Amino acid sequence: MLTPTPTCLPATGAAVAVAVAGESSVSATHARLPPSTPPVPSRVHLPQLPAPPALSSRNHPASPTPAASKSTAATDSDLDLSDESLASMSPREQTALLSRQRHWRHARDLFDRLRALPGYAPSAVHYGVVLRHLARARRWAELRRVWVRMAREDALPPSNPAYAALADALAKAGQAWESLLLLRHMRARGVAPDEVSMNTFVRILKDEGRYSDAVALFNDWCNGRFEVGFIDLDYSALDPSGPMQFLLAEMWHGNMYDADASSIQGVPRIAKLVLTYNTMINLYGKAGRLKDAMDMFMGMPAYGVMPDTCTFNTMISIFGSHGNVNEAEALFASMVVRGTGPDIKTFNVMMTVFASKGNVEGVLKHYRHIGKMGLSADTVSYRIVLRVLCERKMIYEAEDVIEGIMRSGTCVPEQSLPIVMKMYIDQGLLDKANAFFERHCRGEELSSKTFAAIMDAFAERGLWEEAEHIFYSHRGVKGRDIVEYNVMVKTYGAAKQYDRVPTLLEYMNESGISPDECTFNSLIQMFATGGFPQRAKKLLGKMRDAGFIPKCETYAAVITTYSRNYLVSEAIDLYNEMKASGVEPNVVVYGALIDTFAETGQLEEALHYSNLMEESGIAPNQIILTSLIKAYSKANCWREAQDLYSRMKNMDGGPDIIASNSMLNLYANLGMVTKVKEIFDCLRRNNQADDVSYTSMIFLYKNMGLLSESVRIAHDLQNSGLLSDCASYNAVMACFAAKGKLRECAELVQQMQEHNISPDASTFGMIFSVMKKSQISPEEVSQLESAYNDNRSSTRQAVVAFLFSIAGMHAAALNICEKYMSPILTINQCACNVAFNVYASCGEVDKAFSLFTQMHELGLKPDTATYIHLTTCYGKYGMLGGLRSVNGFLGYQNNEVSLHKTVVSCRETGSNILAVQPVKK
Repeated sequence: MLTPTPTCLPATGAAVAVAVAGESSVSATHARLPPSTPPVPSRVHLPQLPAPPALSSRNHPASPTPAASKSTAATDSDLDLSDESLASMSPREQTALLSRQRHWRHARDLFDRLRALPGYAPSAVHYGVVLRHLARARRWAELRRVWVRMAREDALPPSNPAYAALADALAKAGQAWESLLLLRHMRARGVAPDEVSMNTFVRILKDEGRYSDAVALFNDWCNGRFEVGFIDLDYSALDPSGPMQFLLAEMWHGNMYDADASSIQGVPRIAKLVLTYNTMINLYGKAGRLKDAMDMFMGMPAYGVMPDTCTFNTMISIFGSHGNVNEAEALFASMVVRGTGPDIKTFNVMMTVFASKGNVEGVLKHYRHIGKMGLSADTVSYRIVLRVLCERKMIYEAEDVIEGIMRSGTCVPEQSLPIVMKMYIDQGLLDKANAFFERHCRGEELSSKTFAAIMDAFAERGLWEEAEHIFYSHRGVKGRDIVEYNVMVKTYGAAKQYDRVPTLLEYMNESGISPDECTFNSLIQMFATGGFPQRAKKLLGKMRDAGFIPKCETYAAVITTYSRNYLVSEAIDLYNEMKASGVEPNVVVYGALIDTFAETGQLEEALHYSNLMEESGIAPNQIILTSLIKAYSKANCWREAQDLYSRMKNMDGGPDIIASNSMLNLYANLGMVTKVKEIFDCLRRNNQADDVSYTSMIFLYKNMGLLSESVRIAHDLQNSGLLSDCASYNAVMACFAAKGKLRECAELVQQMQEHNISPDASTFGMIFSVMKKSQISPEEVSQLESAYNDNRSSTRQAVVAFLFSIAGMHAAALNICEKYMSPILTINQCACNVAFNVYASCGEVDKAFSLFTQMHELGLKPDTATYIHLTTCYGKYGMLGGLRSVNGFLGYQNNEVSLHKTVVSCRETGSNILAVQPVKK
């Protein structure tokens, strides 16, 4: 089953209050993943298996079987039996009657009636049955009364059945340690374990993970020894109010400790029950001792004990869980050959083995054989096959299984619901996911954990609205648990939907659910990651007020967000508060503080916290050393930085790219060209150089006047595919601008547009610089630069269009003009002039003349740049009269301007026409 965000014990008190305005309504709009077409798997025809006989359905509650009804009826009528009927029963029949009672009070009352019968002989077996009933019901006071009566009134010493029943019930009630102390009581009483009680204690030790103690206990028992020294009897650790206090008190007083121990030694025993062998085989398997498990399995026939179905199931599970699929298959085949009939658990074990190896065909092969063997698939079978099909995105086969489950009258196992939903969601089949949810999850008594897992599946794909819809969907009787609220907090945080959190917390408070530790941690992490340090700090205080002690990771999240926002004093205060609370900082906390001081150039402070970290026993990792290298670099302490860099070379993975770039920049700033080239060449050889590495080299050569080398590196960077941001593009453009390479600059700007990277002020500065170095009218460049500095509308697009036009990239220039010229009502004089230029350069003369007319209509007075472009248009049409008019108009406006005659080839007329450009006298 999918596991959502883990939760801790719920807190008491009021719910979290966050001072943020939230939305009152909750949207259930369904966003959609980009459509994806899942691969079409090969169809596997799965058989429709018979329904499991005892499997209840959430939709259709299972009716009790006739046998169950008969048993229930018999139990209800037991208390109505007369004393004569009870007295006529044999002791074995009386034991069976006591055993089948379903309530501890019925068993106790029936036992009291049996004891009151004339001629009744006290039976240790009867006491054992009653003690088991009382221990399972955790009626410790009643249990003590019965135990004391057994020892004092009936003078029966505790027997193996009583010890075994009590130990088993205690272990199942979570009192495993006290159940093991019964072994000491048995030894002190001189009661040697029989095979049943020995098997019980071995199983308890196995379940507790004490494999070596379990093996030693069993081997000693086989060799005639009963040693219990491995059980620590720490009186100070015993609970005075514990359920077995009355029993263990006898040992504490020392009046019976090991009193009869000698009488139970030296009697070798041989296990005769298959249950004991099954327990020991399982124990060896859990301990990883496969050879011992196989030896015990192979040795069973020598002692007259034949392996049963449970034995084979255990052996198959052991070898399969250790990856020995071939051995598991061989055991399965041997089982069939020996005539030991497999049960449904056998097939479930085999399917689990193949599922762990990702062998879908192996799972499906055994799934098909369930029906062929006359067995019915159970919930476990469905869970295994659905998991493997859904994980492999075998949608059609999974749907076949689901339809088969529904036709059999049962329903999809609850643990499988999130897995099926996740399969649909991951494949982008949201309609199918919604339909599956409506059919199988609506109105059901599903656990809050299941809903949380479904929400988490949506959240992992960024579908917060769908997760929200599941959260607010109608439920059955069961309400929302804290785990669902925690998943929604995490979902909103991942989707940056911070404004929806207050509504969620208000709903949580109205539902009477208090936040737990995980709620606080999720909220703090969300606001810290989202860049809200003060809100994260406020929640940290509320977490303490609610009675929770924040862990180091929680403090680290807030300190890190303080550091990222350069709130240095707040970060230090929280660090001191953390220390005062007894919480030791980890490497993340120290790393955040050190890096903050490194970024701000505070070398002494960075070194101070580095020393504190090492004094606390934390060795600096690559991240810490990189931050210190940055700090040394800002202070130009190249020897100290170099020592740290050499130290990093001896660590696993070596220096990271940030450390290498820091050293590269440090050497470059100091003009240490040889060192710079050494690091850069090493980075290129190892394919580690990034855009920062190349940029550092470009500026190093440029600042040294080695423009050719700078341009060469710029071309390498351009061809490397590492250009990713405006800074790296600017570095390359600076080289081209310095060399006056207009076309290369224009192509770089075009690449920036294609990658949705907006030019910044440095980019435009270099554009104007390269324009001034080209054969372009100074009036036009000056007008563009002035309009850019005044931040007039459409000027940025106009500058780029003009750059493309003068670089001969006419189609790109025309495309930009078409965009910013609509609507024309908002266009300024400068942008119109650029459009005039682009239209004229592209041969769009009609558009140019139309624009000239529109300028008059908009009240935009033509200036010198306008008439220059108008002259170009007249020249292309060979209109000499228009040229003379422009010349006269220019002279009328400014008598310092005259026309410089230039011969222009005109394809329309095939003759030489005079074009004009204004020049100073």
